[in-house]
Amino acid sequence: MASSREYLEFIMEQLSELDDVSYRAMMGEYIIYYRGRIVGGIYDNRFLVKPTKSAAALMPDADIEMPYEGAKSMLLVNEVDNKEFLNKLLEAMYPEFPAQKIKKK
Repeated sequence: MASSREYLEFIMEQLSELDDVSYRAMMGEYIIYYRGRIVGGIYDNRFLVKPTKSAAALMPDADIEMPYEGAKSMLLVNEVDNKEFLNKLLEAMYPEFPAQKIKKK
């Protein structure tokens, strides 16, 4: 089942206080980027994030789910109605991601 555009817009609105949040459509789902780094995505109208140490600490009871068959497990964000929490979550996760690799031409 593909994610709805309405759910994407809701999540993007919840993250609107952060600078440089973007998304990319990918086969009916959406990859979420924060300052150029992939933090998670929207899969089947669920907001899932990478299982970083900070995400696990902020969401100790989060369900571990597969975005799609064959993918790595991610954490389900249940507090999508809490804008402040979502902002705190992405800010905490950001330092744990490696810098973007520059593609050679």
